Amino acid sequence: MMDKREFLKASGALLAGGVAARMAGGGVSDAKRTNWSGNYEFHAKKLDTPATVDEVRKLVKSGGKLKAVGSAHSFNSIADSPGDQVSLKSFEQMKVDPERRTVTVGAGVKYGQVAPYLYEKGFALHNLASLPHISVAGACSTATHGSGNRNGNLSTAVSGIEMVNGAGELVRIERGGDGFDGAVVGLGALGVMTSLTLDVQPKYDMTQVVYENLSFDRLKGDLDEIFSSGYSVSLFTDWQKHRATQVWIKRRLDQRYAAALGPDFFGASRATKKLHPISGHPAESCTEQMGIPGPWYERLPHFRMNFTPSSGNELQTEYFVARENGYEAIEAVESLRDRITPLLFVTEFRTIDADKLWLSPCYERASMTIHFTWKPEWPAVRDLLPRIEEKLAPFQPRPHWAKLFTIDGARVRAQYAKLGEFLKLAARYDARGEFQNEFLKRTVFG
Repeated sequence: MMDKREFLKASGALLAGGVAARMAGGGVSDAKRTNWSGNYEFHAKKLDTPATVDEVRKLVKSGGKLKAVGSAHSFNSIADSPGDQVSLKSFEQMKVDPERRTVTVGAGVKYGQVAPYLYEKGFALHNLASLPHISVAGACSTATHGSGNRNGNLSTAVSGIEMVNGAGELVRIERGGDGFDGAVVGLGALGVMTSLTLDVQPKYDMTQVVYENLSFDRLKGDLDEIFSSGYSVSLFTDWQKHRATQVWIKRRLDQRYAAALGPDFFGASRATKKLHPISGHPAESCTEQMGIPGPWYERLPHFRMNFTPSSGNELQTEYFVARENGYEAIEAVESLRDRITPLLFVTEFRTIDADKLWLSPCYERASMTIHFTWKPEWPAVRDLLPRIEEKLAPFQPRPHWAKLFTIDGARVRAQYAKLGEFLKLAARYDARGEFQNEFLKRTVFG
């Protein structure tokens, strides 16, 4: 069993060292490859690393199953292929359009690259995930998110996509165009994405303040007020003692808030030193706290962009429920606390605004997520997930596409009102099903 101090070596859950080793290869690689955390071994026959769009088109036209893989920050088989995988890691171009307030990035660009680039140009993104070393294309394709009642997931910043479809053609889809809302969170089912265009805004600075020991009782009546106390708010828990062990409040300096952050926050006490999400552990990998101002990209993630731990030896699961049912969902899962805690590193609660993206877990539903970071004990976690999912069933949970869950594919499909339109879109862009794999067939195509 992995103890918490071993986990600290991977606490940033960043990709720098581990994926480089696991996804290594020049043009084509036959070596065994796994995802960033090492819990899933890819079955793809080889990994192709084209350097140009024309090379991507040639690969697709050559026929056979193909699946794009980003930074490999997935925990299931969503990025695997019965044929080949393709990595566009060399597609690292970035270009700002100041007049349109957009940035166009290649499919190999990670948030840890584009964020400081934008800041130097005077711009910012609306949000970031907790981990900065993930690819923009992969994160947007799976509706990865940060937190904030009024912040949509990372995909909502996308205003244009370029991809190579199943016929080997380079196509561009713009916001407002036919099928755009289905293509953004496309799960890699429509083609090989080569670049994305994202909305940007003027750069801003932020502070981060942490509180300890917030009773769950305060969430019953004050959940919305607690999560609206900052631009981005996260709660962490180990599910013991009926409380959130920590509350992380990230505020923009250019925005006003209803109340100042004093020594007390709904009964929680303001931290007097920098903290790690796992209580009592060193926090050098974490972003700056204690109310110290800094650039948006150095406060929105939980972990520092310039921190390079080893690969993360962990498992992850996440469920989206309607924000209005947030407290009831927490209460339901809490009944399993003594089964959860022995397998758990930490659980995080976050909120995300509703959107119109067809396969987004936040489609037409302002959401709260319950995110589990598990110890790498898959047989025990696998046995526990159905019990958690049964407790959440009354709240119609939508699992994160790239994380571990056992909800039946039919139940997943039933959560998406636009699934039929998405299947038609997939047939249009990938008539031969070249980009489908076992995961997509089970959960999306049925």
